[in-house]
Amino acid sequence: MSETSIHVQLLQKQDYQFDIHFGGEVPVIMGDEPAPLGGGRGPSPVQLLAAAVGNCLSDSLLFALRKFKQAPEPLRCDVHAEVGRNSEGRVRVLGIHAVLTLGVPAAALAHLDRVLGQFEAYCTVTQSVGQGIPVDIKVVDALGVQLK
Repeated sequence: MSETSIHVQLLQKQDYQFDIHFGGEVPVIMGDEPAPLGGGRGPSPVQLLAAAVGNCLSDSLLFALRKFKQAPEPLRCDVHAEVGRNSEGRVRVLGIHAVLTLGVPAAALAHLDRVLGQFEAYCTVTQSVGQGIPVDIKVVDALGVQLK
């Protein structure tokens, strides 16, 4: 049973371009397929999926660190979605790889091991997407040291 319901409305502008309405004060964005199918004038559905995973992971990591009154800013998240053909020859997202980069060295953050061990479990989007698409997550600090 759902605790809340999210409503997003897509209205076709032309061809594969859709205005995406989120409601309230949230600005409308336009989605579009890349050429040759579309015009590439907005993020594609795969880009929106990758952005949702990266945004949720970043939010979860920031929330977990702030619970311990830590300041990891500025965070960065690079997400790569691997697109290819499945066993039936259909184009699918085969995997998602996310690298979260802290804005400070790991030594500047207390309780980091505990945070790294649990933040993913609270990421609603990534945990949901991960049930159907493998999601690989790495965390590095501002010095480039891989922490996870």
